[in-house]
Amino acid sequence: MSEEDRLRIVPLGGVGEIGKNMMALEYGEDMLLIDAGLMFPETDMLGIDIVIPDISYVTQQAERLRAIILTHGHEDHIGALPYVLSKVEAPVYGTKLTLGLAEVKLREHHLQDRVQMRTIQPRDVLTLGPFSVEFFHVCHSIPDTVGLAITTPVGLVVHSGDFKFDPHPMDGQLTDFAKLQELGERGVLLLLSDSTNAELPGFTPSEKRVGETLDRVFSAAPGRVIVATFASNVSRVQQVIGTAQRYGRRVGFVGRSMVKNMRMASQLGYLGIGPDELLTPEEMNGLPDERVVIVCTGSQGEPTSALARMAMGEERHITLRRGDTVILSAEPIPGNEELINHTIDNLFRAGADVHYHLLSDVHVSGHGSQEDQRLMLNLTRPRYFVPIHGEYRHLVLHSRLAQQSGIPDQNIFVVESGQALELSAEACRLGERVAASHVLVDGLGVGDVGHVVLRDRHQLARDGFLVAIVALDMDSGEILVEPEILSRGFVYMRDSERLIELAREQVWQALEHVGPRSAVSAKIKDALGELCYQQTGRRPIILPVVMEV
Repeated sequence: MSEEDRLRIVPLGGVGEIGKNMMALEYGEDMLLIDAGLMFPETDMLGIDIVIPDISYVTQQAERLRAIILTHGHEDHIGALPYVLSKVEAPVYGTKLTLGLAEVKLREHHLQDRVQMRTIQPRDVLTLGPFSVEFFHVCHSIPDTVGLAITTPVGLVVHSGDFKFDPHPMDGQLTDFAKLQELGERGVLLLLSDSTNAELPGFTPSEKRVGETLDRVFSAAPGRVIVATFASNVSRVQQVIGTAQRYGRRVGFVGRSMVKNMRMASQLGYLGIGPDELLTPEEMNGLPDERVVIVCTGSQGEPTSALARMAMGEERHITLRRGDTVILSAEPIPGNEELINHTIDNLFRAGADVHYHLLSDVHVSGHGSQEDQRLMLNLTRPRYFVPIHGEYRHLVLHSRLAQQSGIPDQNIFVVESGQALELSAEACRLGERVAASHVLVDGLGVGDVGHVVLRDRHQLARDGFLVAIVALDMDSGEILVEPEILSRGFVYMRDSERLIELAREQVWQALEHVGPRSAVSAKIKDALGELCYQQTGRRPIILPVVMEV
């Protein structure tokens, strides 16, 4: 396989993990990027806001990038777009709603005027260098979701996007069976397909089931109904709006991202409600309870979300009342269970009647289960198969479905983010690995928090820190005043006077024979570290502060 006639598939995120979906396709001097998503931090990533893909592989060859193509408007597919576009320039293609939600993101980063946003529709065809990209509609939990059929010089590559085969979708548009069947008849070289629900048998239930649950809950709710869902889950919000209207209720939004996204969705015609029909915070509190519906963020129990603040009594606009009905219309993202359970407990304490995924069908997945995945395989009949969008176990289980569907084992590649694949018209093989690690975003810092910082944060959270402040004579090196010892998160100062006094004595002894001035901090650190472990069995972070006077 020569360098000139090979297609490279480079997953930069979303393969072997949930979230931060991004994939590069390369041929010759041209590159396409599919999606630019984020991932929410894991529980051990203390203080981290979001996680984005490492795009160093792209920035090092930015002149090759022809376009960024977005499959739909969820955070795990568009959330990293501002960070990518601050480093590289390329036109962004997506459907109308997808680009609208992406624009909300770009405005927050003041990038909207620097980016070419180009709207596409299902069945459109784009020519981008050696790539011809066809778009086909797929059902998901947000309107305007598409999959991609990419004709390359070596063959046809199909990227499913996030999909399921819903017989009763909210927008009435079925996944495009005819196009998928046509692609299969044309001959698919490689299928890249969503694996998120590979553990679940059967077909994923229809969104219609959630509608039936909402109708049942609304009909019995004596007071306000508060629905928490993802800020980008436009289909679910439309279901809530339709149900509210049937029961003579008005709707309002709470939560910054929810308000911004739904305002954009309404402007683009994806919500059956106008801006002038929405409740203000005053109306949410002032109208009769049986006429009010509030849609908010917080379905994952995020501490700063609107629902979590309501549960804690800290939301400035909305105070929970006995008789409120709260619906958490989402399933927990792995790792968020503790936060969600804490929020649910607080909601019950406030007197609310809470409906969540373990009690009723308040949520169905937007991702296909095993039979959806099998149907995608049977319609497209690819020569080679790569499962994407899922943790490693999902990829393996999806690969077994592919084997059962008749794809030879040697033609199935279970890879993780960073592992490139190389294809020709005759063969597929593993290529080199590229950088595809987590990039951590903490406030305004992007990538400046790494393993060492996280390790220190864990140590601070576990054992606290001790500060020793010492003033030395600049000429003689003698201690001028008694060392000052400060502690935070290690021992309670009032109850630990003996330990603090021992620490002062230890500093005196350590500096009795100072030696080289550069060794002062190290001596203090070693002496106090040993003392703290002897006295408490803990190892706080020791911070010597040496001032020369």
